[in-house]
Amino acid sequence: MLVALFCLSLGLSPRAGAQDRIVTLAGREVAVWEAKGTNTGAAPVLFFSHGFGGCETGSTFLKTALAARGYWVFAPRHADSRCNSLGMSGVPQPAVPFRFPARWSDATYVDRANDLLAVHGALQASPSFARRIDFARVGYVGHSLGGYTVVGLAGAWRAWRTPPGVRAVLALSPYVEPFVEHGTMAGVSVPIMFQGGTADAGVTPYVTRRGGAYDGSPAPKYVVVFRGATHGAWGDRRNRSHDGIVAYSIAFLDRYVRDVAAPALLTSPGQGVSSLRFDADR
Repeated sequence: MLVALFCLSLGLSPRAGAQDRIVTLAGREVAVWEAKGTNTGAAPVLFFSHGFGGCETGSTFLKTALAARGYWVFAPRHADSRCNSLGMSGVPQPAVPFRFPARWSDATYVDRANDLLAVHGALQASPSFARRIDFARVGYVGHSLGGYTVVGLAGAWRAWRTPPGVRAVLALSPYVEPFVEHGTMAGVSVPIMFQGGTADAGVTPYVTRRGGAYDGSPAPKYVVVFRGATHGAWGDRRNRSHDGIVAYSIAFLDRYVRDVAAPALLTSPGQGVSSLRFDADR
């Protein structure tokens, strides 16, 4: 049941996505969305981790909007991906069952963390990319198991190294129960925004419940829950929550990655938002 939730309900698009190009970095296949309107200098960069069994080309609606805002977006293909040139193939089995979060440890899906770290490092060493990217303005973004990945890199798994320059983590319907079970959310060392949905019964309650991931995280922190959004709302099938997902993602990343003045949206529940909680104090 949970495998189906994390894999089959994602609303993933085939690999013929709207990314600007696919490149190989540190031996990984990486989808790239180039920052738009940034000819005058280096632009901030986001690293995106896809969901369990998903595609590096997924969530194109969000990545395209972030690139249009002036962010580079790099999304590596993780080993659990079941994407190929024809679309999805097969249903993977998780390394440790999702229903047993207490069995998860910092060794569980460390390969995903290593993918982001390797791509991050390869870009810094790349003559063609390094001069166009501002590595002092970095954000990590992930959906579902990708959310687990970036929350772990934010400090929820102490053994996972958070690279210098990472200013914020955006966790989209993230699988966070292992961190809650192990009591490690307090280790998060950068501002974090969680996004969830009222119809995302398998994931969002573990973020929003008393003693859950939001409560356990240090400030600055935000959680926005979209009315009627399922776990697949962050996929590319058109969804009424997409506009809100884009708006709150940009507001949060602009505030903490770009360090611009906080927009009113960060502290105001907009249209389609069921609830918004925040603690913006450092």
